[in-house]
Amino acid sequence: MKPPPERHGPRWDAYLAHGNATQARKRVVADALLRDHDGRVLLVDPTYKSGWDLPGGMAETNEPPVDAVRRELAEELGLMITVGSLLCVDWVSPHGPWDDLVAFVFDAGTLPPSVCATLRPRDAELARCGFFPRDRALDLLTERQRRRTAQALAALDEGRPRYLQDGLPSW
Repeated sequence: MKPPPERHGPRWDAYLAHGNATQARKRVVADALLRDHDGRVLLVDPTYKSGWDLPGGMAETNEPPVDAVRRELAEELGLMITVGSLLCVDWVSPHGPWDDLVAFVFDAGTLPPSVCATLRPRDAELARCGFFPRDRALDLLTERQRRRTAQALAALDEGRPRYLQDGLPSW
C-alpha cells in the first residue's frame, strides 16, 4: 500500500475523495443542556418535526460538534455562549428513512435571569422555547430524546460523561 500524498494539492484531494466514496459517513447532532437559575431545562419546539427538543442541531460537513452546537445556539436563539464539558455521546441506530448518527450533548451551563427573560426563537426552525422543571422537560421529549436527556442530566449530576447506544448506557 502506498503512503498517502502530502496534505495539499490535487493528489491529496483525490485521496480524500476516494476515502469518502468508500467509507461510511456519519451524521452528527450536537445539542446543549442549558438551565435557568432555578435549574429548569431549556427546550425548543422545532417547526420541522413534532415534539420538543434540546437546543442544537446537525453539524455541517467537517464541522466539529462543539462548533455546531455554538453555531446552532447563535442562529436559532441568538445565544453567544461558552459550551462546557461533554455530557454524553449517543450512537443512534437507523430509524425512519435515515441511517445511524452520532449525537453529542454538551453542558452549556446556566443562563442569567436577564437572558432567560428575553430568550426567544430567532430562526424559522423554532416555534417557541421555554424552561421546564426536569421531570416536565423529560415528559415533553420524544422517547429517543428523553432517554438521551435523562442520561445527560445524570452525567451532569455525577460529573462523568456517558457513552450511550440509542439513549441507554452500553456498559
